[in-house]
Amino acid sequence: MSQAKVLITGCAGEIGHSLIDLLVASSPQQKIVALDMRKPEYSVPPNAEVEFVQMDITSAPAIAELGEQHEFERIFHLAAILSTGGERNPLRAHEVNVGGSVNLLNLARSQSEKRGSPLTFVFPSTIAIYGLPSESIKVTSGEIVEDQFLSPITMYGMNKLYIENLGRYFQSYYKFLDTDAASGRIDFRSVRLPGIISAFTEPTGGTSDYGPEMLHAAAKGVPYNCFVEPGARLPFMTMPDALRAITSIASAPREKLTRSIYNVTAFSLSADEIRQEVLKYFPKAEIGYAIHEKRNAIVSSWPGAVDDSAARKDWGWEPKFTKDRAFEEYLVPAIRSRYENQKNEFLKCGNG
Repeated sequence: MSQAKVLITGCAGEIGHSLIDLLVASSPQQKIVALDMRKPEYSVPPNAEVEFVQMDITSAPAIAELGEQHEFERIFHLAAILSTGGERNPLRAHEVNVGGSVNLLNLARSQSEKRGSPLTFVFPSTIAIYGLPSESIKVTSGEIVEDQFLSPITMYGMNKLYIENLGRYFQSYYKFLDTDAASGRIDFRSVRLPGIISAFTEPTGGTSDYGPEMLHAAAKGVPYNCFVEPGARLPFMTMPDALRAITSIASAPREKLTRSIYNVTAFSLSADEIRQEVLKYFPKAEIGYAIHEKRNAIVSSWPGAVDDSAARKDWGWEPKFTKDRAFEEYLVPAIRSRYENQKNEFLKCGNG
């Protein structure tokens, strides 16, 4: 086998390509295999050791062959069909989110067995694994800890919760009755991400995307109608903090971890609080409400805030961007610059 590498699935997605950029910047000599069904629409620095592979993770033979071709020291498994897409095609979501994840976990198991030590498998999960039964219970429950309200109502949430549990199985109980079962066990680590707000890519219609959608619409100068109620509340974090959470848990000493699955968060806001923040910076923005009852019901089932004290205690998690810093220092300047540059390019083309 060749030199040990990092495998990143879902590399064409927003978190995927941002993670590649971060790993390349921090360790230019790190060899990365970046996998996705579609070809990424971005490029990496010319000297980066990144190999792009177009592959369907639901193909067990293809994933097994990938394991024969490469030796991995760490896997970041990001590929998934998200909540809104999962409800439109739940069986396909199950096939990708569960079947594909099983193939990747089996790859990790096989390589752990060959190397004689557990391969680190990092799995970004989601607050969609929670399922609060009513809005009133959501309000009175406060910050939710990792073992509460694990009754999701979406296929995406159910898939993610199952893979969390399957990861724990591959870590601690794989072939529990076999005398040599420990040789194939993995080092499974997961963070449950809240809603993520990015300044550099437009939201893609996810259930928690009403926040970033408000910002991007305001910066473009187009009207926007929020699809959840003004009081709908979720925890959020910026994309840079999401990447920090993923890479921090990946590099944490195993002996420091008291659990395999951790909440992480930065700040909690209602839809109307986000609207008011956006209006502070874009006072002419037209933001109204056109509530989609079913999407609103999904948001109502997710916690309004989560308790991430275990992550803070065990591996020093702390978000860089609070609500004020997120808007003042990251989101608003970058989004303004993005659309001003697009406008200038359009005017140049028009004058050309």
